[in-house]
Amino acid sequence: QVQLVESGGGSVQAGGSLRLSCAVSGLPYNWNCMGWFRQAPGKEREGVAAIDRIGVSNYADSVKGRFTISKDNAKNTLYLQMSSLEPEDTATYYCAARPTTSCSTLTPAFFNYWGQGTQVTVSS
Repeated sequence: QVQLVESGGGSVQAGGSLRLSCAVSGLPYNWNCMGWFRQAPGKEREGVAAIDRIGVSNYADSVKGRFTISKDNAKNTLYLQMSSLEPEDTATYYCAARPTTSCSTLTPAFFNYWGQGTQVTVSS
């Protein structure tokens, strides 16, 4: 059974930092594309960052230079380091996986497995 469990969300002031974690079980972790997504109230879910099995990553333009995606294969954990946070980053953040080695897309529909989400709130 595939399980993705996010943690690390919280409330922070603008300019602050948070690190999200996603514990993964039940899938051959290092053979998958992993990603972070977010959804703000009233908005569609959007891709934030993704990383492939060899560690190549890509980012949404809105977070480039501020967010860093990484993973620890030994711990089966995906991370999202978020810095210089802005109120516009407020959303529920989800980790997701797709059972392919291709990882060039940030389109949510192409990801098969999802966590339950963790809330990030950035105040001005």
